[in-house]
Amino acid sequence: MTLGTAAQAAPAPAPAENFGAAISAGDQRAAERYWTPERLRGAKDVTTLPAARAAHLGNAPTTGEPVTVPPVQGPAAATPESPSVRATSPTAWTGGGLISTTAGKVFFNNASGGTFACSATVANSDNKSVVLTAGHCTVDAATGTGYRNWVFIPGYNNGNRPFGTFAARRLFWEPQYVSTQGNANWDYAFAVMSTLNGRSLVDTVGAQGIAFNSPTGRHVHSFGYGGSAAEGNGERLNHCEGNEFPDPGRPGSTMWGIDCVQTGGSSGGGFLADFANGAGYLVGNISVSAGQNEYHPTLGNEALDLYRRAGAE
Repeated sequence: MTLGTAAQAAPAPAPAENFGAAISAGDQRAAERYWTPERLRGAKDVTTLPAARAAHLGNAPTTGEPVTVPPVQGPAAATPESPSVRATSPTAWTGGGLISTTAGKVFFNNASGGTFACSATVANSDNKSVVLTAGHCTVDAATGTGYRNWVFIPGYNNGNRPFGTFAARRLFWEPQYVSTQGNANWDYAFAVMSTLNGRSLVDTVGAQGIAFNSPTGRHVHSFGYGGSAAEGNGERLNHCEGNEFPDPGRPGSTMWGIDCVQTGGSSGGGFLADFANGAGYLVGNISVSAGQNEYHPTLGNEALDLYRRAGAE
């Protein structure tokens, strides 16, 4: 839904427990210990969602006044090196800048104990501890069960953890992602990360800006850790860019995409608008792939509410 569309009536508030799962301090410490180099290498890349998902559409995201939160240049932010080559297929990011420290890789266990990998991006927030990722990287939509041993490694590269491993202390997913059994219109989530060595995530690496109820159809950039050989087998940050267009593949879809697609492991990686010198404004996350295209859910009123909950945690 674009900014000019009339706002719809908001759905009834969901119970607080429907918004995600809290993680105990003991489980956070256990997660940090759990992810050995061997387990990082053995984690399976989570694939993006299938394009055709018409069942259980539920409500469409509602819109309101635009809300933007600016980026934060962290003390560790790399100096931009040079403009990256225009990427109409996934290309290794060589431009440096804030994205090289704020994009990172996510690792977690599902309910059966399998080890998996996704992508995420640090978003500026009140508590300086929030990352944006995909709903399907935080919760099993079929059961509402949150994933375990959830960690974020900013700046991940070839097994290196230049800023350490941050454990999640709370996962926030959109209740309608679960109630619709995984409809991709609601496939966004926020994770609140614990401090590391007494420092918050943003104080360590900086943060990208984030925008809600923002215009669509713009030129955007996406970043993720795709697992194909051409993308470095999930060991490096890759980049796509293009002009957004609405998703034609799913009846009732409110998603937007570009003519470039990153593979499994890129799920949850950020789409950024107004991107320059490595910094911009998050407008969504990698969710759906279809042919040579990838799509992100729009961040409307419901996403703003979820983000505010995460930032107040």
